[in-house]
Order: sequence, then structure tokens, then C-alpha cells
Amino acid sequence: MRQAFTSDSAPQPRGSYSQVIQAGSLVFTAGFGPVDPATERNVGDTIEEQTARVLDNLEAALAAAGCGLRDVVKVTTHLADLKRDFAGYDAVYRSRMVEPYPVRTTVGSQLMDILVEIDVVAVLPDAVEPSGTA
Repeated sequence: MRQAFTSDSAPQPRGSYSQVIQAGSLVFTAGFGPVDPATERNVGDTIEEQTARVLDNLEAALAAAGCGLRDVVKVTTHLADLKRDFAGYDAVYRSRMVEPYPVRTTVGSQLMDILVEIDVVAVLPDAVEPSGTA
């Protein structure tokens, strides 16, 4: 079973996709860029500013499904200039995510007038099992 969620505090889709989909105990987000949901304009000229806005957007979208950044288990990040921007992106990311950090893939991509786009997979808080060692 799938359920879609929408947050007015996150940018609205600009195409045929949902902001957030819950499937079982997993929550998947669309890729979010540094768009201010109130103005629908890109925010920030630096990778740090844009990454902070993207994480704000993700946080708002996840909240609609009852999750937060603390529940994220997988992150996929696209950077327009991977070499130049990775360190700045990673510093902002590290300041907002909690340990143990989610698994992550970061790639260089052609993006439309933005420096960063991120999508995540989270686990509903009630579905998280106690951690153990394997």
C-alpha cells in the first residue's frame, strides 16, 4: 500500500510526481532543490546556502509523513560541481544530520540552475527496531 503526503512548507512538484510517498514503514521523498516554497524561487548563491534550504525542504516534506531528518537511512545527493562543492555541502549536511549518519551516494549531475538536489529514504519512527550488531 502506498500513501502520498504533501506539505505546503516544501516546494510543490513541478511535474508528475509526489513530494513524499509512504510504502509500508518506508518514506521516500522526491528530489528537492533549494526552492523557497513561499516565493517558488531558488535560494542562495553558495553551496552552503542552497544545501541548508534543501535540508529545510526535506525536513518539511518528511514531517508531513511523521518523520524527520533523524529518521533518514539513505540519502542521494546530486551536485552540479562535485569537486568544487563537496566540502561545503558536506559541512552543512554534517551539521544537520545525526549519527549514525545515513548511507549516502553523492554524484555530479547536470542540474537546472541549482547547485544541489537531494532525495532521501526514511523509516517511520514507530517502525525502527533497536540497533544490534551483525
